[in-house]
Amino acid sequence: MNPKVDFFFDKAGQWQKEFEKLRTIILDTGLEEDLKWGCPCYTYQGRNIVLIHGFKEYCALLFFKGSLLSDTQNILIQQTENVQAARQIRFTDLKEITDLEKVIRTYVYEAVEIEKSGIKVPMKKTREFEMPEEFQSKLDRSPELKEAFEALTPGRQRAYLLHFSSAKQSATREARIEKYIPHILTGKGIND
Repeated sequence: MNPKVDFFFDKAGQWQKEFEKLRTIILDTGLEEDLKWGCPCYTYQGRNIVLIHGFKEYCALLFFKGSLLSDTQNILIQQTENVQAARQIRFTDLKEITDLEKVIRTYVYEAVEIEKSGIKVPMKKTREFEMPEEFQSKLDRSPELKEAFEALTPGRQRAYLLHFSSAKQSATREARIEKYIPHILTGKGIND
C-alpha cells in the first residue's frame, strides 16, 4: 500500500467498500500502487496496468491495454467509440466484485504479461479520424492555420478533430472551429 493513495480510499464515499476490495485484490497480484490522475493506479516496473475509478452509476477497473486482453468472460467495456486501448470492468456493488475476484486476478495477470511482452495497441492514425468539411475548408483557405494544425502533436490534432466532428449541426461545428482557431495558431491543444 502506498500512503499517498490512502486519501482516495478515505474519501471514497459511495464506493468505499468496493474500492477497498478492488485495492486488496490488485495489491495481492504484486503490482505497485501509485496515484495518477487522482486515482489509484497499479503498475508493473513503472508501466501502467490498471486503475481504480468511480462514477455516479458504477465503479470500475480500467485496464490501460484492455483491448489486447482476451476477455474470456466478455466483461470488458469500451467507454466510448473513440477510446482505442483502455477497457473497463464495471461494478455496481461489492457482491459483483467478490463473485469476479478470481476473474479479476486472471485479467490483471494477463495484462502484466501483455506489458512484459512489449505488445503495443495498434492506434488509429490521425488521418483516419473524420475531418469535418467545415474545418477542412478553413485549412484549405488558410495556409497559416494548416501549418499550425500540422505542427500540433498527433494527440492534440485528434482531440480537435473529435471535438469538431462530434457536433451534429454544421453551425455548431463552425462555432467550435472559430473558437479554437486562436489556440491552434498559438500551438495549443484543446485543453491547454
